[in-house]
Amino acid sequence: MEFSRRQGLKLGLLASIAAAGVSLAGCSTGAVGTGGATTAAGAADAFPVTIKHAFGETVIKSAPARVATVAWVNADVALALGVVPVGMPTDEWGANDKGSTPWKDAALEKAGAAIGTSKAPAQYSEADGINFTEIAKTSPDVILAAYSGLSQEDYDKLSKIAPVVAYPKLAWGTSWEDATTMIGTALGKSAEAKSLITATEATIKAEAAKYPQIAGKTFIYGNLEPAKADGVNVYTADDNRPKFLSSIGMKLAPVVEKNQTADSFYIEWSAEKANELDSQVFVSWVPDSSTKEAIVADPLLGQIPAVKKGAFVADSDQTLTLAISASSPLSLPWALEKFLPQLGDAANKA
Repeated sequence: MEFSRRQGLKLGLLASIAAAGVSLAGCSTGAVGTGGATTAAGAADAFPVTIKHAFGETVIKSAPARVATVAWVNADVALALGVVPVGMPTDEWGANDKGSTPWKDAALEKAGAAIGTSKAPAQYSEADGINFTEIAKTSPDVILAAYSGLSQEDYDKLSKIAPVVAYPKLAWGTSWEDATTMIGTALGKSAEAKSLITATEATIKAEAAKYPQIAGKTFIYGNLEPAKADGVNVYTADDNRPKFLSSIGMKLAPVVEKNQTADSFYIEWSAEKANELDSQVFVSWVPDSSTKEAIVADPLLGQIPAVKKGAFVADSDQTLTLAISASSPLSLPWALEKFLPQLGDAANKA
């Protein structure tokens, strides 16, 4: 596995289309195995297109018919744009018994390609890193990795299979908006991508408006491990978790802004200085309720100002954590009704 985001799993990670204002019903999808997906008539962008990313540029000569994805988010975005991948990774954390997620299942079912049916995408494990062999078996025309942690070696190997859309700057640092824009361009669906972003943002704002106590509150999103001297990791503005909280009107705590660097999505923080993590709300993920209780009782972590006040969100639902951590136009609308009430309760105690 790639270190950066898989380490992110260890650090705290370890939908319906209608809710986003987007419908797959009007999109044209080809049969997986005989052509993947096609674009709606008259809506396709002109090809070739050139996409710039961290490893240079990728030229896609014609509208892709067979689309494979790696990592998280990329398959979600393709599905939200009406494209059923010929291959996508199995979700192995926060997933259901299909190796998928509720929001992905809803999109696949609406597209007539539910997992377990003949038109379903091939699924391949990424438990040991990029699965080059299985990706190659899908004979893709393009490989989507706009949100990923590809190394140069990974990118070079994948590029021998098909053109690769890699992340723009920072590994695992692509916002869902940027991922949607890049993937929309790669698939000849830039207009649909723009509409999808607008609709998803509108849904997020409308739901967040139901919790006015959230607006303007400072926050820290981090991972807390009781009884460990190095048991604190704080996510920076480059991570999708803080990006999401910022998008609903909250403000990243100054202590995080002051200490973040340009080359990482998280900051390692000594538990000895936990009391310096000053914010009105602290958001985290825990494996179970007893861990939250241990954090509150911990002589160091319990001194975090927001934790001490009870303005502490510590959810143990892995699927919900995944929905926000690996944000997409499918996952966020699914997550809002489950996450925002918890956030609102914490904000009331700030």
